[in-house]
Amino acid sequence: MSAAKNKSDGKKSDGKKPTAKKADDPKATEHKAVGQTSTGKKKPDGLLPKELAESWSRIGYGLGGLGGVAVVAGFFGADHTRFGGAYLTGFVFTVTIAIGALFWTVIQHLTKAGWSVGPRRILEWISQALIACVILFVPLLAMSHDVWHHWMSPEAANDPILVGKSGYLNPTFFYVRTVFYLLVWALLATWFYKLSREQDSSGERSLSSRRESAAPPATAALGLTITFAGFDWVMSLEPHWYSTIFGVYIFAGSLVSSMAVLSLLVVRLRKAGVGGGLLTVEHQHDIGTFLHGFVIFWAYIGFSQLILIYYANIPEETIFYKHRWEHGWSTFSMLLFLGHFVAPFLILLSRHSKRSAAGLTIGAGLVLVMHYIDVYWMVMPAFDTQFNFQWVDIAGLLAPFGLACGFVAYRVLGHPVIPLKDPYIPEALKAENL
Repeated sequence: MSAAKNKSDGKKSDGKKPTAKKADDPKATEHKAVGQTSTGKKKPDGLLPKELAESWSRIGYGLGGLGGVAVVAGFFGADHTRFGGAYLTGFVFTVTIAIGALFWTVIQHLTKAGWSVGPRRILEWISQALIACVILFVPLLAMSHDVWHHWMSPEAANDPILVGKSGYLNPTFFYVRTVFYLLVWALLATWFYKLSREQDSSGERSLSSRRESAAPPATAALGLTITFAGFDWVMSLEPHWYSTIFGVYIFAGSLVSSMAVLSLLVVRLRKAGVGGGLLTVEHQHDIGTFLHGFVIFWAYIGFSQLILIYYANIPEETIFYKHRWEHGWSTFSMLLFLGHFVAPFLILLSRHSKRSAAGLTIGAGLVLVMHYIDVYWMVMPAFDTQFNFQWVDIAGLLAPFGLACGFVAYRVLGHPVIPLKDPYIPEALKAENL
């Protein structure tokens, strides 16, 4: 930080050496946070370095192109029921990451967190995928009678259990609920990011206050909508089965997967020297701690669901796990335990691994891969009694995930990667783990 000229109430210099501005001076902290990267290079606009922006643009648009091809190939070249299941897997994988990022964003405002100013902008970027998800659900609407055929088909009228649930599980109400979920998420993601970007220009404290005031109802709305979306899109694939904790399990997956993506992006940005004092090893440590904590939370919720069903031993409930333990699915079940909990728990346990770029990358990358396997494990046994990974599963992942990445690249890569005039910047610069 450059030294300031020694002035005191308009008087002449007293002959002392000029002193640097204190770290909690708003102008000084803005310069430290935004005016320089960690390598000392000037970056007054907060934008990504040109090379990194171009690289991420190529990746985003490339995935978007592959996603478009995958939609066409799967929709016209495969059985709609099988591709519908694969596409639903990819869609749930994508939307849970984005909704988790939005939830984390809202929580930072709810708690008035100061340390997370830099990471919060990256979470806002990830959450913009929710806007694309409004359109990405359209293929599922087109294939809905193939995907949720158990209760949408005419044969459901002959099933007394499904008849009893028909007040909730009927196509019209299902479509209305789905549109409601998607619009709530898209509007919240747009509004929070819009105000964040406005503050980059104006620096008005009131913009933070408005988001903090909206955070409590937004938190409740997100909690309820992700819970019921999990019931509607995933649990209803096997409509005779039910679990009151299932929505929390989906929610746990959202939180841990979004934190994994944030971890990977922060490590990459720090490697490129982006973020200055807003993306330091201290912030990386905090993110790694959250990731480690919610790996445990995910395992706790999953075990809670399993042990309650196992203890009660009711056939209508145990059938869910029976389907996931036979015909090759037992490997997936054990893989979830070892890969989604044991391995990342041990990898991220130490302070060193959270502060190490390699350690956090390995842990976060493993969690992200296992999140896809977790969603696949929840969805696909409803379509394949025997485990049978096919090319349509790859297409089903690339279609929604690739198109969402392309949209996010188009929407945000020309914007500052860190907030420029957030009032919590001074606090964020002081973040430290003892």
